[in-house]
Amino acid sequence: MKAGALEVLVKPFDAEPFLDAIRLAIKARPEPAAVRSGFAGIVGESAPLLNMLRETEIVAATDSTVLLCGETGTGKELVARAIHELSLRRGGPFIRVNCAALPSGLLESELLGHEKGAFTGALSQRIGRFELAHKGTIFLDEIGELPLSLQPKLLRVLQEGEFERVGGTKTLTSNFRVIVATHRDLPKMVADGAFREDLYYRLSVFPIRLPPLRERREDLPLLVRHFSQELSKRSGKPVRHVQASALEELLRHDWPGNIRELQNVVERAFILGCDPTAGAPSQARPATSECESDRFEDQSRNHILRVLDATNWVIAGPKGAAVRLGMKRSTLNFRMKKLGIARPGSSDE
Repeated sequence: MKAGALEVLVKPFDAEPFLDAIRLAIKARPEPAAVRSGFAGIVGESAPLLNMLRETEIVAATDSTVLLCGETGTGKELVARAIHELSLRRGGPFIRVNCAALPSGLLESELLGHEKGAFTGALSQRIGRFELAHKGTIFLDEIGELPLSLQPKLLRVLQEGEFERVGGTKTLTSNFRVIVATHRDLPKMVADGAFREDLYYRLSVFPIRLPPLRERREDLPLLVRHFSQELSKRSGKPVRHVQASALEELLRHDWPGNIRELQNVVERAFILGCDPTAGAPSQARPATSECESDRFEDQSRNHILRVLDATNWVIAGPKGAAVRLGMKRSTLNFRMKKLGIARPGSSDE
């Protein structure tokens, strides 16, 4: 066989060998380009994604500051880690700081460090994240949440590479690459006086926009497969077949929570024993209300009932419902009891 052919079919051919050849080709299909190119965890081969990754590869070879812009759940931390791993600093540390997770006082100490006795509770010296990032990369997530009071100090560190610990007088230096990320509109924040203009221009040396999932819908089946395979590895359960109709429902959803929302949907369905994509887009909304939780339980119950009917209510064995659902027999019995499923003509399993 030549040119990478996996099978040769001679006309006229039967349907079954034809379908078997297609299945073989799908199984042998290489991982999406985004995975092969060294971007661990970034899955897809759509034009918007690949264009973004090309920009990422270009800037990774430099030491320039990078601003990652994108909606919540688009994978900004994964891209930041990829830039670090593709850079000359990959042998150094990758230090992540979430600027939205700490109040102003604690965030300053987290970044700069502090000396013993600098404030109440400072019982010992603490090395800050800027020092820890020496010869590596520091990733400042949610940079739009950085308090105005800290912005001049960050600007000084970026421009001069020096700082003092909180409560200290000794000027320290550290050599690191800076990557920042935000879902906020920083130019608007600058116009509103909520973000320093000089800091914004210092951070936006090389801005990269991460496309939302609705702009790369063709990647959705690959993402579903990727998340399902990851869950299968962690749980030891087989990957379930994804129906075309279920994928069509997923493709119709706008995914305001982006990849993180899709991942949560697949994982929740996997845990409950449903088709990972059954019931979207209603499943795609977090089950925050009793009504939504009940709807999801109904979908899980109906899915289990369909499998039980298809196996003539045989639970155990290689062709039983438990195997088809990717569960242990005890897990299926527990799910049936919880969902009120009983064999027809009996009150218990």
